[in-house]
Amino acid sequence: MAHLRSAQGCPWDQAQDYDSVKGLLLEEAYEVVDAVNQRDFDALEDELGDLLFQVVFYSRLAEEEKHFNIDGVIERVHAKLVRRHPHVFGEVRARNAEEALKSWNAVKEKERLANSSGSAPAKSLLDGIPPALPATLEAYELGVRAAEVGFDWAKVDDLLAKVEEEIHELRRELPARPANDIRRVEEEVGDLLFATANLARYLRTDPESCLRRANQKFKRRFQLLEEEVARRGKRVRECTAVELDSIWEELKTREPK
Repeated sequence: MAHLRSAQGCPWDQAQDYDSVKGLLLEEAYEVVDAVNQRDFDALEDELGDLLFQVVFYSRLAEEEKHFNIDGVIERVHAKLVRRHPHVFGEVRARNAEEALKSWNAVKEKERLANSSGSAPAKSLLDGIPPALPATLEAYELGVRAAEVGFDWAKVDDLLAKVEEEIHELRRELPARPANDIRRVEEEVGDLLFATANLARYLRTDPESCLRRANQKFKRRFQLLEEEVARRGKRVRECTAVELDSIWEELKTREPK
């Protein structure tokens, strides 16, 4: 990377800065997620390398300005892992995943209080969530932070009831709103999305992965629908909604479980 950024290196790499690399970092992260979802381990090995390259790229940019280097990045995460695993590297052992998470969160809370001592009042537990996160992941992280202090649903049935409640409120709002006022509907749809994002979290997955898989499934089925309509000598635009729905349901039955 140092050579690529040097005068003898690559003009494109030389021209990059902190902002221009951001999009590449996000793209590579999502490609890693896609490889994981597909359980494509050949692709995962490749995409992890691409993601690592972005870490190296940012570290080189910072080293050139004498902020830090890749060694500091690695040493810092190493120290954090040791510090946040007293139940592994300390004297007390965690008996299960729940106790391990409790120990991890206790260390994080001590760090947060230490960082805020002697200055402004302690920050909110919800501070520090990157505003650039996709909204689904922001909802997930908000739920995680609140759950760390016990502010969470007691059981999954309670969360499902919350989703049903939000659907009911949306149904109630639709006929009541003025034709030119979408704000209340947006609020109710947002509440529904927030509840479903936390449902994913509660079930030990994440909403972004769930939605990406749903997107891929819809894309696959719609493309099969297009092929089936063409096989029947028509175009999708020429079909009625009833015809398309019938073909859609037929294609669903053909899919392996």
